[in-house]
Amino acid sequence: MAGSFAANTVPLPDFTALVERQGTAVVNISTSQAKAATSASPAFPGLDENDPMFDFFRRFVPRHPKAPHFDPESRSLGSGFIVTADGYILTNAHVVEEAEEILVRLADKREFVATVVGADMRSDVALIKIEASGLPKVTLGDPGRLKVGEWVVAIGSPFGFEQTVTAGIVSAKGRSLPDENFVPFIQTDVAINPGNSGGPLFNLKGEVIGINSQIYSQTGGFMGLSFAIPIDVAMDVQRQLRASGRVQRGRIGVAIQEVSRDLAESFGLPRPAGALVSAVEADGPAGRAGVEQGDVIVRFDGRAVDVSSDLPRIVAASRPGSKVPMQLYRQGAVREFMVTVGEWRDAEPGKGKAATGKPASVNSLGLVLLQPSATQRREGGFDQGLVVDRVQGAAARAEIRPGDVILAMVVAGKQTTLRAVDEFNRLLGALKPGQQVTLLVKRGEATSYVSLRGDK
Repeated sequence: MAGSFAANTVPLPDFTALVERQGTAVVNISTSQAKAATSASPAFPGLDENDPMFDFFRRFVPRHPKAPHFDPESRSLGSGFIVTADGYILTNAHVVEEAEEILVRLADKREFVATVVGADMRSDVALIKIEASGLPKVTLGDPGRLKVGEWVVAIGSPFGFEQTVTAGIVSAKGRSLPDENFVPFIQTDVAINPGNSGGPLFNLKGEVIGINSQIYSQTGGFMGLSFAIPIDVAMDVQRQLRASGRVQRGRIGVAIQEVSRDLAESFGLPRPAGALVSAVEADGPAGRAGVEQGDVIVRFDGRAVDVSSDLPRIVAASRPGSKVPMQLYRQGAVREFMVTVGEWRDAEPGKGKAATGKPASVNSLGLVLLQPSATQRREGGFDQGLVVDRVQGAAARAEIRPGDVILAMVVAGKQTTLRAVDEFNRLLGALKPGQQVTLLVKRGEATSYVSLRGDK
């Protein structure tokens, strides 16, 4: 038995040659800001400290650990890696954000003051430059060939401990994180801590296949869930930063949601896949191309949209102004469209406004609906739909809320716009007891499809 076990044992990989070859191209980055640090935890753009997700997803804007002395300047520690022999270095955007001075320390202990060529907060990639030549540089790999279960290695400066090496495996690929629409993260179980941020993730060939960026943590420390930006995404960003100092991304002007099994059944889809269009910008690229609310986009520019999170990445990678093919399902049939891609820009969040009116009786979905006046429609920013006054039963379980606006009903792939409570009740009355129905719900400026079954 012992001999058989030994014969089938796979030896653990030896990382020594990889570290010797590539470690010299990994750098330590420290920054200083005029504002004194008040907390060891970084602030999340767009997340309030009381938000539950604040404790889960922590970017590494690492600080020195608590020490017995007080530093009047805020100093941040991170990592980076040299991509050209003349001093271009990739790191995370949050590492150098608001920095007044950036100090780069090489593996041979030489130090250089760096300048920021450009930073893209949406992908969390920054390109910095030091004035030097003949520097060691990393070899880049292809994240597309990376396999789940494959060994990977990180080199960085956790808590300021330079040239620290940790290893693990690829846990998953193409992960979507909250508010991170444009990056298909590589998930690993490599030990990553504050200070590793911006450092390289290597495959066993010694090729960089990612930039360590985030962890999932309830404590602020490593818990076995680390996320890296694929190097192909990062290199596309750095090319644009070098060329123009900014990153252009495509947009088509739609709001989308995931296609659940229930939604697939409602819209007559063969399987739950694609991106369900819950809203279309009237004068946006998709709207001008003929895309409608309730369409399900399954291919864009020749690439399959298996899950809704695929679409923003594919569209963002498209060149603004280019004409690309798009395939979608509409009422059970496949249709082809050509869309001229627009340019994505940050938008100010809108504000929704609920309307009121004369209440109707509770229907079989557990909804008490109001038919708003023309003034209420105008002030609420909608020209169709019925306002939810109270919820119970199936509607409450589906998390429909008072103040939501029911814009349309979808039954067996057919979508009907709602303008009167009587019309809604007529459509509802035609359903069989317990039959599935999908509602298009507007909440503030957002719209989404919600599937539910009436109480029998």
